[in-house]
Amino acid sequence: MRYKLAIFDMDGTILNTLEDLADCMNYCLQKHGYPQRTIGEVKSFVGNGIRKLVERAVPTGTSEQDIDQVFKTFNDYYKDHCAIKTRPYEGIPEVIQEMRRRGILTAVISNKADYAVKSLCEDYFKGLFDFSLGDREGYRRKPYPDNVNAVMDKFQVRRSEAVYIGDSEVDLQTARNAGIDVIMVGWGFRDEDFIKSQGADFVIHTPAEILEHLQTKGETSNAF
Repeated sequence: MRYKLAIFDMDGTILNTLEDLADCMNYCLQKHGYPQRTIGEVKSFVGNGIRKLVERAVPTGTSEQDIDQVFKTFNDYYKDHCAIKTRPYEGIPEVIQEMRRRGILTAVISNKADYAVKSLCEDYFKGLFDFSLGDREGYRRKPYPDNVNAVMDKFQVRRSEAVYIGDSEVDLQTARNAGIDVIMVGWGFRDEDFIKSQGADFVIHTPAEILEHLQTKGETSNAF
């Protein structure tokens, strides 16, 4: 099998975090006197990190200083409320276990705050990832390839030996920027038509299909 490393996005790919994100965002908006957002709105805001989520959720024209305050409130609150309603997508833990049985290294790269990425991996995927990394100082967020490159460097994996698995246009562009193959999933925070409109060649519909693509595409030298 050609692939030695599988890198996963978190929100909308391995974990359904939407309700906790929406609940925490609305707590913060209410606390600061702003109108609350629907779960559909929050879903559309997710993908570029917590700071961008806050910027999109507050009313247009909110000052940077006030955004900073909401951002701080969110981080403080989310630390203790990031795993209330969050759950792994059905079948994902078993797929990751099978990857590891096949000798494939597994990692998580997310625009979610690094503290939340590590906490959620510990809560829901203990021992299933060789490395996890979220938003941190000194590294640009996805779709920049900085963190993907860092993981490949850490494990001395070539670009042809890595695949990125995600659910959004940010993930698709991240894989392109990193020069690695990509598998786009259709159960996350973006619908299939939108993903394909961004240039995805295909979208899978069940976690088991990840293993199928690793097997069939990993036996060739062609990119997805």
